[in-house]
Parts: sequence; structure tokens; C-alpha cells
Amino acid sequence: MIEKLYELKKMQTDQKMMEKGQILSKISHINDEIMFTENKISTTSVEKYGAVSDFAILQIHKNTMKAHIQELEKEKVILNKEMDILNKEIIELQKESEQFKYILEEQQQEQLRQILVAEEEASSEYMQSKYITG
Repeated sequence: MIEKLYELKKMQTDQKMMEKGQILSKISHINDEIMFTENKISTTSVEKYGAVSDFAILQIHKNTMKAHIQELEKEKVILNKEMDILNKEIIELQKESEQFKYILEEQQQEQLRQILVAEEEASSEYMQSKYITG
């Protein structure tokens, strides 16, 4: 039973680690998109002697890209909070897993002790029977 609980906790820990990898991937994607958008903001331009409306449109476009960056930053904050919660869950699962592992090892050692005691009794009985018949 303890072995099954130990395996369950290990499996749950592995699942949480996969979730963590997915969140890290999303955060990395957001960081890439933020860098790309910031690069677009700094490199977007209009003709030097273009119409005034071109500059207004350019400013609207830059403002839209800045708003997009703000939305990405908000999403990144949410993902970081999820990551913190996930890290705490992983730590708890690892603690539980270690506890079950310890109990499992103790059970295995107790079984080994019982086997050794049984073997010692058997050899003692054998020696007594050998001594009596000898």
C-alpha cells in the first residue's frame, strides 16, 4: 500500500513538473513577443516628408503595440503567480513522496530483519538437533 502511495506521489510530482515546463514555455514565448513588439515600436517609421496623418497613424500604431506589451506583462505576472503556486505544490508532493519512501524503506528493513531472525532460529534449531543426535 505504501509503495502505491509513493508511486502516486512521484507521478503527481512528475505531472506538476510538466505543468511547470509548460508555464515556463509560455513565459518564454511572452518574453519573445514583448521583445519583438518593442523592436517593432522602435523601428516603425514613416516617410520623412509624409503627411501629418501618417504621423498620427504611426502614433496610434505605437500606442496599440504598447498596450499589447502591457497586456503581455499582465499575463506574465499571472503566469509567474501560477508558477509560484506550482512550485509550492511540487515541494509538498516531494516531501510526501520522501515520507512514503522512508516508510517503505523501513518496512523493507523490518522484513529483512524478520527473515534474518527466522534464518537464525532455523540454524539454531539445526545445530541443536545436530548436537542432540551427535
